[in-house]
Amino acid sequence: MNETTEDTADAMFHALSDRTRRDILRRVLAGEHSVTTLAAKYDMSFAAVQKHVAVLEKAGLLTKRRNGREQLASGDVQAVRSVASMLDELEGVWRGRVARIEALLTEEN
Repeated sequence: MNETTEDTADAMFHALSDRTRRDILRRVLAGEHSVTTLAAKYDMSFAAVQKHVAVLEKAGLLTKRRNGREQLASGDVQAVRSVASMLDELEGVWRGRVARIEALLTEEN
């Protein structure tokens, strides 16, 4: 992976490290929501929800568009798939390591 790809991965995993952001992402993947509507779902200020949305947007996991005075947020399915792909790749690496350890342990017995 190059530096830009690594930076993108860091931003995505940072965004997904927060429970509220994961919940916001689930909601906007199911359909477009206004930030105002999203904010009403959480026991925090509108500004706090806006910050969570901004982190998700910066990571490329959601997009926002204006419709009059409203900001509408939508999840980016392709970005979520890229996160899943990264996790699959990491799982493959670890499964390979575990298999090698098992093979070594079997040889010793």
